[in-house]
Amino acid sequence: MSDILNPEVAARLKRNDDGLFAAVVQEKSTGDVLMMAWMDDEALARTLATRKATYYSRSRQQYWVKGETSGHTQYVHEVRLDCDGDTVLLVVDQVGAACHTGTHTCFDTDVLLEAEQPG
Repeated sequence: MSDILNPEVAARLKRNDDGLFAAVVQEKSTGDVLMMAWMDDEALARTLATRKATYYSRSRQQYWVKGETSGHTQYVHEVRLDCDGDTVLLVVDQVGAACHTGTHTCFDTDVLLEAEQPG
């Protein structure tokens, strides 16, 4: 497994002051946005090499593989870099809850604006 990111990809990434960029996670089968986490070059390289979603924890200052302790794994089908280079999109198969609260998605609790109903 290579923890070194392809230099061409690394050159396109725009990182924050901590060397991190956003990773948005989408479920392949439903299209649901499951969660957002942080990555750095090594986390992305690990994800690309293993197809296991690997993130960087800002609070613990360490790498974590989704589901390593919970069993709620993410198998990564695709990784896409956005046009600005500051966010990646992971398209995954989610096993179990994606959110640390135990829900399927981190975005199903507080709806701030709902779709308008026709008519």
